[in-house]
Amino acid sequence: MHNKVVYRAAQALTRAGYDTLRFNFRGVGLSEGRYDAGRGEMEDFRAALDEAERTVGRSVPIVAGGFSFGSAVGLKASAQDSRLAAFVALGLPLATESGRLVPRPPASVPSLFVVGENDTFGPPEDLQRFLGGTHRMVVIPGADHFFEGQLELLGETISDFLASLPAVSVRAASETSA
Repeated sequence: MHNKVVYRAAQALTRAGYDTLRFNFRGVGLSEGRYDAGRGEMEDFRAALDEAERTVGRSVPIVAGGFSFGSAVGLKASAQDSRLAAFVALGLPLATESGRLVPRPPASVPSLFVVGENDTFGPPEDLQRFLGGTHRMVVIPGADHFFEGQLELLGETISDFLASLPAVSVRAASETSA
């Protein structure tokens, strides 16, 4: 939740007028529970979506997303969730166990996938093959998995994507998982 990539994403969402909800998965930081290899963490992600909906109501679209493990879990947990207006995946770790069997969001859900040029956990070539041209992909030049030295560009990339989404009349809730 306090990771610099997650924090930068939350800043971009807030600047764009979205309410944000960041959370720790079970067993991270002061949260209860234990790591569950992604299974229980999908429940955590769905619970966060439920909380966002409870807080802002059904009429407000939800932008969900995550960083690294959080992006993989988020894609798995929200694969058929009709509440999603958009999805933002940062550093999707396709070259790791948590990145295996990750579904793409439906074509009807605008999605942004951001990867560092030198990301060893989810190389740009792997992400390009995974997406097959179905969603927006941005490669941050010179960045690694943690977007070291390129956090400002990462924030701008997210802001540009959010600006391209259809406007809503009320503030939207967003999920950013750690």
